[in-house]
Amino acid sequence: MKATAKAHTNIALIKYWGKRNDRLILPTNSSLSVTLDRFYTVTTVDFDKERTEDVFYLNGELAPEKETKKVSTYLNKVREFAGVELFASVFSENHVPTAAGFASSASGYAALSAASTKAIGLNLTPRELSQFARIGSGSACRSIYGGYVEWQMGEKNDGSDSYAVPLLDGKEFPIAVLSVMVNASEKKVLSREGMKRTVETSPFYQGWLESAEKELVEMKHALTLRDFTRLGTIAEKNALKMHATTLGADPPFLYWQSGTLQVMDAVENLRSKGLEAYFTIDAGPNVKVLCQPSDVEKITAQLKEVPSVQHIYPCQPGPGVTYLDGVHIADVNNRGDLDG
Repeated sequence: MKATAKAHTNIALIKYWGKRNDRLILPTNSSLSVTLDRFYTVTTVDFDKERTEDVFYLNGELAPEKETKKVSTYLNKVREFAGVELFASVFSENHVPTAAGFASSASGYAALSAASTKAIGLNLTPRELSQFARIGSGSACRSIYGGYVEWQMGEKNDGSDSYAVPLLDGKEFPIAVLSVMVNASEKKVLSREGMKRTVETSPFYQGWLESAEKELVEMKHALTLRDFTRLGTIAEKNALKMHATTLGADPPFLYWQSGTLQVMDAVENLRSKGLEAYFTIDAGPNVKVLCQPSDVEKITAQLKEVPSVQHIYPCQPGPGVTYLDGVHIADVNNRGDLDG
C-alpha cells in the first residue's frame, strides 16, 4: 500500500492570518494564493502490516522524534478516517530552501495528504483532499490546486465548508514571483504563535479582518480582468495591513528585519523608475516581489544591488498535486521532468 505525490508551495496574495479553531485549523478569514512552480515536496507513504510504528525520513535522513511525531499524528487522522490501523514508512524530499526561511509546510502537508490517503485506499475528491491537507497546515489546502486558489473560510464548526477552490489557471494570467532571501535564521515568533497572539490581543485585528474581506473581493475582480497593476497593489496593501496587526499584539512583535525594509524600499524605487513591481511578505523577513514575466531580468539585476539580498529565486505560477505512480522517493532526482 504505497503512493508517491508531489505538491508545490504557494504564496498568499490575500493573507491567512488567524484561526477560529486551532485543532481543525479553521481560519478567521478567506485567503487567496498563487501556487509556485519552483518549490515543491515529493513524498512517498508506504503502509506495511509488518511495521509496529511510523518512521519518517526527511531529505534522506531519519527525521528527529519531534518531526516524526507530527507526521504520525497526522497519519492517525488518515487511519481513523479509513478505518485502517497500519503503520507507515514516510519518505519526503523538500525542494524548498527551508534554511533560507521559505516555509515548506504547504507543499509538505499537501504531498503527505495526497500520498497517505491514496496509499491507504481512499479515493478522495480534490475538495476532500484539500480538507485533509488543511488539518495538517492551513496553507496546504491551497497547494492541492495549481494557479490562483481561494481558501474559503467556511462557517460550520466541523470544518466541512472550509476548503480551497481553484479560481484561475496560472497560464491564463502569467506573472513572475521573485522569492528574495534576506535572512536564513529561524524566526523568533513562529507563525502559529504569532497568529494566536495577534488574534487574542491586537486591537488592530478586527480592522484587518474587515479589510481582508473587501480586498479578497477586489483581488478576485483583478484576476477576472487580468489586471496586474490592481493585483500587485492589493497584494501589497494586504501584506502591510497583516504585519501591522503584530505591532498591536501584546507583547508586540515584528517579522521584518532591516533587509526586509531595504527590499521594500527598492521595490518602491523600481516603480518610480517605471519598472512595475510589488512586494508581499508572509510571517518572516523574506520578501516575494511580484512583477511581469518580461521584467524579471531587469528587476532581478536591480534587486541584486541591495546589500541585504542573499539570493533571488524566480518563480512562476505552478501546478497542483500530482501522483507519481511507481516512483520511489529515491528515484525522484533522476527524473528530468521533476526538476520543478
